[in-house]
Amino acid sequence: MKHLLKLEDWSTQEITECLNLADQLKYEQKHGIEHKVLKGKTLGMIFEKASTRTRVSFEVGMTQLGGYPLFLSSNDLQIGRGEPVEDTARVLSRFLDGIMIRTFKQEEVEALAKYGSIPVINGLTDYCHPCQVLADLMTIREFKGKLNGLKMCFIGDGNNMMNSLIVGALRTGMSISVACPEGYEPPQNILNFATEFEGKFEMVREPLEAAKGADVVYTDVWASMGQEEEKKLREKAFAGYQVNQELLNVTNSECMVLHCLPAHRGEEITADVFEAHANEIFEEAENRLHAQKAVMVKCMKDEK
Repeated sequence: MKHLLKLEDWSTQEITECLNLADQLKYEQKHGIEHKVLKGKTLGMIFEKASTRTRVSFEVGMTQLGGYPLFLSSNDLQIGRGEPVEDTARVLSRFLDGIMIRTFKQEEVEALAKYGSIPVINGLTDYCHPCQVLADLMTIREFKGKLNGLKMCFIGDGNNMMNSLIVGALRTGMSISVACPEGYEPPQNILNFATEFEGKFEMVREPLEAAKGADVVYTDVWASMGQEEEKKLREKAFAGYQVNQELLNVTNSECMVLHCLPAHRGEEITADVFEAHANEIFEEAENRLHAQKAVMVKCMKDEK
């Protein structure tokens, strides 16, 4: 049984295999080739956080794979009324073939996998966002033809996106430079992970320093879900941490710009830069569908 709880759990080979499968499934979808490899399977989708891309992409993807996606709001589940996650895991394992969960605490995802007996896929936690980063890597490889040897730059908060991007980039042979204000760094365990890849990771304060010679620039909102009350404080802390034309002037000439969306134009990214790179950003959004289908197949397909 295979899970996707966090990207650290997957090897370079497993990530590459998933990206290759995502490319294949995208090709088949675009050419009208059916691939109902999860026929008869049911995926329970638990949402404790609001979603646009995660819900639609998993629901459509599971349907295209021939399975049945079941939307489960925490408002409708006993887990929202205090039932322990370990009991929920054991009950749902009797009904479902897999669980996708989008929630706050990473511990909930880990507990579902520990106490359940079916595959668990992390649709997002405050700690990491592995499905998004698989779609990001897929997009970079589509546009650049490779991952190994490229430089990624992330400008912004040491949040779930930065955490997973550091892991995904380093696992696939990229170097990554991140710029974040003091007090908004990624957690120590991610920094410890990065030290295993000598010369491939740096964390700096100045966005222009991080962006120098980058092949891919990535940013995210300054205040993620659940941090709305910090908005004013964060606007002050992140002033200057914006992806704009001045920043792109120090990158490589064919530099990509990616954003996991939703984007706040005029804050973390200027409207002109966003629109100039909209093709890349919305291809990235579409690739959530194909990458997550690959994850579902890898985790839920019966082994022969």
